[in-house]
Amino acid sequence: MVNRGLISISILYALIFSFGSSKAQMVPAVYVFGDSLVDVGNNNYLPLSVAKANHRHYGIDFPTHKPTGRFSNGKNAADLVAEKLGLATSPPYLSLKSKTNKNNASFMDGVSFASSGAGIFDGRDERYGQSIPLTKQVDYYSIVHEEMIREVGAADLQNHLSKSIFVLVIGSNDLFGYFESSDLRKKNTPQQYVDSMAFSLKVQLQRLYDQGARKFEIAGVGTLGCVPVYRLKNKTECVEEVNYWSKKYNEGLRSMLKEWQSENGSIIYSYFDTYAAINDIIQSPPSYGFTEVKGACCGVGELNARATCLPLSNLCPNRQDHLFFDQFHPTEAASRILVDRLFNGSSSYTSPINMRQLIHA
Repeated sequence: MVNRGLISISILYALIFSFGSSKAQMVPAVYVFGDSLVDVGNNNYLPLSVAKANHRHYGIDFPTHKPTGRFSNGKNAADLVAEKLGLATSPPYLSLKSKTNKNNASFMDGVSFASSGAGIFDGRDERYGQSIPLTKQVDYYSIVHEEMIREVGAADLQNHLSKSIFVLVIGSNDLFGYFESSDLRKKNTPQQYVDSMAFSLKVQLQRLYDQGARKFEIAGVGTLGCVPVYRLKNKTECVEEVNYWSKKYNEGLRSMLKEWQSENGSIIYSYFDTYAAINDIIQSPPSYGFTEVKGACCGVGELNARATCLPLSNLCPNRQDHLFFDQFHPTEAASRILVDRLFNGSSSYTSPINMRQLIHA
């Protein structure tokens, strides 16, 4: 079963590329780093990982109507950013390195290193069995960087990378891990922990900068205390402590980015306030076309949040009505709204510029 599934992934990606946007290509490539919010299939190549969206009902609204490794009913944020930029979705790094891949795709076209369950911090993820933490994702990028130098030469590569977009969507799993670990909470105050998250992220951003990256799209964490699995623990209400420290991390992230830019004058970045964008939906669902912002579309029990989305789980008939598809992840409809804000958003969602401005900066 596993081998057949892996082989089908390569076929699926060939199909995905055929759904390319009709928009003019706006940047040379997109390089994606992060977690399940932007993973487009890397975890399907991790034999020990249980964080795999490789079964129904995931992908039910995807163009192929099949699971692809995305934790969504359809496309996720990585796909939708690519659409905005007139590009095909950057393929999973592990699919390009897989023995089943016969396409010899060029890394120059963009790559996704994102992995479900990944965090800023290193270490094996005890909840999900196996993921690719950010440090390892950047390690993989270093390998890709060397291969691209051999392909086109250092000067041409630097020109290519300086115009490409580096997307980072990560941090949620670190905060989930902190609030679910008595050991971590004994060792660190919440402030110490979120400060160390921002510092560790800065180290990895610098590694990317040192290897050619210049334009960065960096997302803060969302309203983590309002995901269905946390509402289930709190009588359907958001867990305010988790939301508070999500906001505090985002504040530290914004401060770190300003400091980092001042230390490296050629960095251009756009920060997206995921928290504000999701909170607006939660506060006024009808304004965004939603009728359900507490429960999951796919799951089991109260709020469909007592178990993750599995083949025998309940599935809502209209995914467009729901903010969340499963215990943690947004529907494609919600992701489209978030990416619209990320791309064209005002200063209430993006700073110091939005992605559209980042492209032309």
